[in-house]
Order: sequence, then structure tokens, then C-alpha cells
Amino acid sequence: MTERRGLRPLLAVAGLVVTVVCMYVAVRGVALDDALDALADSDLLWLVPTVPVFALAIALRAVRWWSLFAAAQRPPLRAITYALMLGYFFNNILPARAGEAARVIALHKRASTPKAETVGTVVVERLFDVLALLIVLFVSYPWLPEISWLRAAAIFGAVVVTVLLTLVFVVVRYDERAVHWLLSPLRRIRREGVAERLEAAAVNATRGLVALRSPRIALRGMLLTIASWTTLGVSYAILANAFALDLPLVAGMLVTVAINLSLVLPSSPAALGVFEAATVIALRAFDVPHAEALSYALVLHLLNLVPFLAIGAVLLGPGALRGRR
Repeated sequence: MTERRGLRPLLAVAGLVVTVVCMYVAVRGVALDDALDALADSDLLWLVPTVPVFALAIALRAVRWWSLFAAAQRPPLRAITYALMLGYFFNNILPARAGEAARVIALHKRASTPKAETVGTVVVERLFDVLALLIVLFVSYPWLPEISWLRAAAIFGAVVVTVLLTLVFVVVRYDERAVHWLLSPLRRIRREGVAERLEAAAVNATRGLVALRSPRIALRGMLLTIASWTTLGVSYAILANAFALDLPLVAGMLVTVAINLSLVLPSSPAALGVFEAATVIALRAFDVPHAEALSYALVLHLLNLVPFLAIGAVLLGPGALRGRR
């Protein structure tokens, strides 16, 4: 417990440092008046076609998470969507990606899904997300301008793929037998039921990795992941028209990749600063003026923030609590 308490301040400090640095990168060299003028000149009616496409991308992510559970233990899609929305809500108001823990708890309360099993599916989600983002990036490569950080992304992708393949091998080769063997020393614990509960949680976690054992579930999950990121990129490209940036569709894909790969960094709630810096850096490849890029990044961030805050407030509001009671 002492180590965990000591780690939290370090994560908070690291998140604050990353946020400050990224905010500096986002606003460096741009005049505030120019950014405000670009924002005032924007045509936000483009949000009308953007929002439904954005919503479709989020719906695909809910279906993707639902598909990663084994058919016999798969919770209702409605419960999955509820937990996912709460996860996005808490990610936007709390640091350190706290929404991931929130949706695990929410799904357990809503559908009695074992928490450890849900954690396993969340781990698979993160692996699929990174892999799918890299696939989108490399498929888009022929239509992209020269990007200096593409080599670093390729190295990062190779590491992730190696970890993924290692995990697949371990799970497929040893499955629950490895869990029983690794946790066998815990049976010496004299406190009644502790070893059994820990072992049951570990076994449930391996069940959450069913997508790594089943090629059919893995393929379906990966295709849904790629579809969700691609749809999100389309919505970002549509919104770019509000600022008359005249960008190709592939620019939306690059912005999507840059933002979501950058979210592995610790940062403040809602990835403030990190989101804007990633967007500005991605648009720099298309020679977008800094003021317009920053204005676009701010509106794009609001698109990723306001709907989830509103939905979360409704789900957690007094009316919802009375209904639960």
C-alpha cells in the first residue's frame, strides 16, 4: 500500500509536466489574436455532419468491447455501452485514465461481470487499439506527406506486436494451468479464502483474454477496432472543413493516430494539452498554419469532451439514481 501511495504523487507530477510541455508545444509561436480570428471565421455548421459520424465511431467501440467477451459470459450490449460511457466520463474529469477502472466497476455492478475478466478484455482492447492505429497509419502512408516520426512509430509498433505475440503464445500454450502453477505458493496463506479468491480472480482475467485464444473473436475484434478508428478519422476530416483547411481524408486518419498514440503519456484529465499538441503536430505535415491548427484542435477536443460529460451527467444524475433504487 505504501508503494502505491508513493507512486500516485509521481504519476500526478509526471502528468502535470507532460501537460505543461504539450501546452507549450501547442501554443508556441502562435498569436492568440490569430487563433481567435480563425475560430471566429470557422463555420461550425460542419458539426452537424460530424457528430453522427463521431457517434457511429463510439458505437463501434462499444460493439468491439462486447465482442471481446466469450459468448457464454458476454454481458448485454446495453450494459457495455453504459459502462463505456461512464469510462469516457471519468477519463475526462480524473487523471491517470481513471475511467478504465470506472467502467470495470460499472460493468460489474450493471451485469455482474467478474472484474478480473473485464480487466482482461480492457488489456486486449489496448493492444488491439495500438495495433489497429499502426495499421491505419501504414495503410495511409502512400497518401501522406513526409513524416519524421514515422520510423519511431514503426519501432513502437514492432515492440507492441512482439508483446502481443508473446502474450498469445503464453495464453494459448498454458492457459489456466499456468495460473494454477504460478499461484500455487499462495495456498500456504493461512487466512481463510484469500488464496482461493486471488486464484479465481487470475483465472477470470485469463478468460477476459479469450480474444487472444480464439482467431474468430480476435479477427472480429480487430476489424471492429480498425473500423472504429477509421470512422473517427472520417469525422475529424469532416470537421476540418469548418476551418476551410482543404485537407484530404487521410489527414483525419493521421490526426486520429497522433492523438490516440499520444494518450499513452501520463497527463491531466481529458488529456489537456496533449490532445492539442498532437493535433497541431499532425497538421504540421500538411502545412496548416499554426493558428488554424490550434483553433481546429480546440474544437476537436470539445467534440471529444462535451458529449461524454453530458452523457455521464445524465447517467449519474439524481433521476438515474432514483431509477436504480
